[in-house]
Amino acid sequence: MFGSPKSGASAYANVGMETGVASASPHKLIVMLFDGALMAVTAAVQQMKAGDIPAKGKSISKAISIIDNGLRASLDKTVGGSIAGSLDALYEYMSNRLLIANLKNQPETLQEVHGLLMDLKTAWDAIGQQADALQNAPLVAPPDPATYAPTLMKA
Repeated sequence: MFGSPKSGASAYANVGMETGVASASPHKLIVMLFDGALMAVTAAVQQMKAGDIPAKGKSISKAISIIDNGLRASLDKTVGGSIAGSLDALYEYMSNRLLIANLKNQPETLQEVHGLLMDLKTAWDAIGQQADALQNAPLVAPPDPATYAPTLMKA
């Protein structure tokens, strides 16, 4: 009649996630995508080692979806230039490696993708910290030009 406690907790978590997404900055959304992909790959490694083939396939599919439909789709190649092109190629590579890891049950390939995602997330986190530092820097009034102007003296 009321559902299981597990489904209630899941619904609560979904509301929390939706609220976080709705209030997140574009930078935070990318961080959330990296976190989601990393969690899916980590789960896939554990499931692969445990022999849980259906769960492994679901986790890898989730990671591929996040990479392709989240990270890759968010690239603006007209503004991002060669960096966006390189990231697009790297995201495509990771998706292909995840597919191979799924087909051949290769946890080491999942670890490779996890490492790539971690490297990118670390760089993205650093960008966010720099942006936060600039945004939170105290505003300083510009100097008064009169204090630097040469004085004119009449002889």
